[in-house]
Amino acid sequence: MAESGRQVLALYKALLRESRKFTSYGYREYALRRVRDGFKAAKNLTEEDQQREIQVAKESLEIIKRQVVVGQLYRSPTLIIED
Repeated sequence: MAESGRQVLALYKALLRESRKFTSYGYREYALRRVRDGFKAAKNLTEEDQQREIQVAKESLEIIKRQVVVGQLYRSPTLIIED
């Protein structure tokens, strides 16, 4: 169980780290909010449902990584709110 907790924490940190790499302010804030809210909601699930959510989170991590690369290729100017 402790090893599983470490894996979940590592996945959570990886999702947050990758989400912070979005160049677009809107995408970055949305992704960070979704990651935090998703993990808070999954805290009260059964063990089986948690395993399913962990798999979804791993797939989401791969999607975020790809989208960050695409976002860096088509960079938009920074917003005033970002300063």
